[in-house]
Amino acid sequence: MKIGCPREIKPQEFRVGLTPHAAREAIGRGHDVLIERGAGVGAGFPDADYEAQGARLVDTAEAVFAEAELIVKVKEPQAVERAMLREGQVLFTYLHLAPDPEQTKDLLASGCTAIAYETVTDAAGGLPLLAPMSEVAGRLAPQVGAWCLQKVNGGRGVLMGGIPGVGPAKVAVIGGGVVGTHAARVAAGMGAEVTVLDRSLARMRYLDDVFAGVFSTRFASSGNTAELVAEADLVIGAVLIPGAAAPKLVTRAQLKDMKPGAAVVDVAIDQGGCFETSRATTHQDPIYEVDGIVHYCVANMPGAVARTSTIGLGNATMPFVLDLADKGWRKACEDDPHLLAGLNVHAGQLTHYAVGKALGIDVISPAIALRG
Repeated sequence: MKIGCPREIKPQEFRVGLTPHAAREAIGRGHDVLIERGAGVGAGFPDADYEAQGARLVDTAEAVFAEAELIVKVKEPQAVERAMLREGQVLFTYLHLAPDPEQTKDLLASGCTAIAYETVTDAAGGLPLLAPMSEVAGRLAPQVGAWCLQKVNGGRGVLMGGIPGVGPAKVAVIGGGVVGTHAARVAAGMGAEVTVLDRSLARMRYLDDVFAGVFSTRFASSGNTAELVAEADLVIGAVLIPGAAAPKLVTRAQLKDMKPGAAVVDVAIDQGGCFETSRATTHQDPIYEVDGIVHYCVANMPGAVARTSTIGLGNATMPFVLDLADKGWRKACEDDPHLLAGLNVHAGQLTHYAVGKALGIDVISPAIALRG
């Protein structure tokens, strides 16, 4: 199979869909790998690294899309990329379709088969291709939150860990999943006073057993959430409903109860964000202010640490890429129901229930798409 990897064109996105090692694995199985020149440079992989593994360099994204049967990316295809997709072509990348009707419309019109990293599952009920980037984003969130709290950036001028005689920052983390756990660990490691809000008693028991004394937990009732948001110097939104739009858990009215110069970091912004006042920003222009509260809503946070993120993501995606290339998407999905869960679009039809519900579009089951 011809596997193509174009350079990412989303602003300030430096990750790449295939590492040289992944290219080597695919080539070793008899596949042809096409890499757009410069695709890996931002993650520290020069063109020569790919050539050394036997990959074929091409000059443009157009050349990649025109020839490849399987397109492997990191971020959702931008409009110019969607225009190059064709019927029967397989796209394997993050999609986050629920808050993105324009992308959904274009993918349906293209006739391609689109498999989304973020809805591929595993036997334990996890999201193995989302988890590495959730870990990165979770660990980054307190770092960028600390930056937002600096006075020069519009923040309260509060140091995360405080100093002797001066208390630390208060941090509320909404959601105790992968993002929230990593965010809480790092924020607590910086010396902050951290509370994690979650609705799962089992998850809170787990966090208490593993991290007892490092940070505290509270049940995420609307009352507890409102109380902790009002007290916090920094609020990290870390809520995810697989494939669906993120719920709005903090309203604009609640911002008025927050301390002037407090900050929010919305890690759920890829799925629309969990603060009512959230709107996607970029690494180039990451923050804005609403009612005196600093908002950080960068939609591709892991792109800031592109090398770590690329290697982490590549470790997780490579087995699936090889299966898709070795077997074709139908046989690969037939053999692996967890990969089939990643199928979002096929031949002009939507195949993921949560996306269809969010966008009001009719859906067929992935099993029907397999037979089609």
